[in-house]
Amino acid sequence: MSKISGTFFRSRPPVAAFKLFAAALSLAVVVMVSASVIMTSYSSSSDVVSSTLDIGYSFNSKGVGTVRRSVLALKSDPLKPRFDQIRKQADDHRSLALAYSAYARKLKLENSKLVRVFADLSRSYMDLVGKPDYKALFDSEGERIDEGVLRQFEKEVKERIKVTRQVIAEAKESFDNQLKIQKLKDTIFAVNEQLTKSKKQGAFSSLIAAKSIPKSLHCVTMKLMEERIAHPDKYTDEGKARPVEFDDPNLYHYAIFSDNVVAASVVVNSAVKNTKEPWKHVFHVVTDKMNLGAMQVMFKMKEYNGAHIEVKAVEDYKFLNSSYVPVLKQLESASLLKFYFENKLENATKDTTNMKFRNPKYLSILNHLRFYLPEMYPTLHRILFLDDDIIVQKDLTGLWKIDMDGKVNGAVETCFGSFHRYSQYMNFSHPLIKEKFNPKACAWAYGMNFFDLDAWRREKCTEEYHYWQNLNENRTLWKLGTLPPGLITFYSTTKPLEKSWHVLGLGYNPSISMEEIRNAAVVHFNGNMKPWLDIAMNQFRPLWTKYVDYDMEFVQACNFGH
Repeated sequence: MSKISGTFFRSRPPVAAFKLFAAALSLAVVVMVSASVIMTSYSSSSDVVSSTLDIGYSFNSKGVGTVRRSVLALKSDPLKPRFDQIRKQADDHRSLALAYSAYARKLKLENSKLVRVFADLSRSYMDLVGKPDYKALFDSEGERIDEGVLRQFEKEVKERIKVTRQVIAEAKESFDNQLKIQKLKDTIFAVNEQLTKSKKQGAFSSLIAAKSIPKSLHCVTMKLMEERIAHPDKYTDEGKARPVEFDDPNLYHYAIFSDNVVAASVVVNSAVKNTKEPWKHVFHVVTDKMNLGAMQVMFKMKEYNGAHIEVKAVEDYKFLNSSYVPVLKQLESASLLKFYFENKLENATKDTTNMKFRNPKYLSILNHLRFYLPEMYPTLHRILFLDDDIIVQKDLTGLWKIDMDGKVNGAVETCFGSFHRYSQYMNFSHPLIKEKFNPKACAWAYGMNFFDLDAWRREKCTEEYHYWQNLNENRTLWKLGTLPPGLITFYSTTKPLEKSWHVLGLGYNPSISMEEIRNAAVVHFNGNMKPWLDIAMNQFRPLWTKYVDYDMEFVQACNFGH
């Protein structure tokens, strides 16, 4: 047995040795692993402890921040993040101020105060950080932050941020071209809105002023009426033979239709003073019943160098009634009366182009008498029509020598370029207007018109006027005034006169040259700024006032023109 056993051990020695070695190795591995776990655990605990011992910031050579941890992190200051946030806001706004300052220099704004303002803002942040009161906030790493100091620091930072943002907002206009453009557009729009509003209000005020009668002018009329009532026999023509001169076709005849006593007298005065043979001139003055007495006194109180003056009321012409005259019939329309006489801003400014025609006087029969001249003066062959807002500066007898070429109306044309064409006065969208008239035809002026009454009768112009006036009862062919029906009535029957005969615009256009005015035979204060109103243009008013009878006692008593 022992033999066999000995043989066994001797025959297998390597196996036993191997087993013994393996067991020893396993024991060593277990010991090493255990030691490693212990060391790792110790190392981790050391790192945690180390991180609580120190908290701070350090930067490597590339500027990348790393964190130092210490045991104090376990007791970190809750005010620290708040302080860091405040400091960051201050740094950001300081950088923004520096950027705007640099951009201002780039835009060559050195002469402005913007560069200095932004530089001062940047410097104020640096001064804030350097204050001794706040030095502890930046220098202390382990010490706790004083909340009162931090609150004061935050307050000053916010004040500087507020100022910085305000300055930047105000400075953006200088830097942002798009913002400048938009702001300019907004300003232009606002100004245009204000201008439109002011124009409407001005047009309305001008319309009211044009309708008004100055106190002094009203006073003169009343004084003349008092004189007429006090001495009725002195100024009446009743029972007296009609002067033959009034119907003599060989004399020079004028037609003046007006309810303005002073204005009518100025027209006659200027014409008489500038004619060579006044006794050959006859003035037919027609007014309304209300002003008839004042007109009679005005023209009988003085001699006009032998000129003949007839004063009548429109009511004296019995054929002028609503059954014959379309305008008188239309005056019975409530809508038309409201359109002309209701003084509302929206009414006054709906048609600013033809605002001057909205004056109720253009609906007055006195203004439409010009279409009845052949019937009013049946014995005459030719007559010169004058508005009451004109001044005669030269002898007008040359008009009677003009060859009218069979035309009815001699007038000065007013068109130039595309202005004052027929299209501006009539509704060419209406088929009747479009069919009968040329929209590019040149318009002419009312105010000084030389009429061949024989040609008028032959062409039946009054009937033509009636036809179109009846068609326009609802104002669909033209809107306002007497010029459009005149343009229609005398279409193709108007002879253009040389422009120096009649210069217009003294009642609205301040740019008319004095040389043009001096060369004119007649100047016309057409427009709202009549020479007897306070709104008249001062540079033109003396042309009119020099023909006012300031020596007349009634004019002096009423302080007219002063």
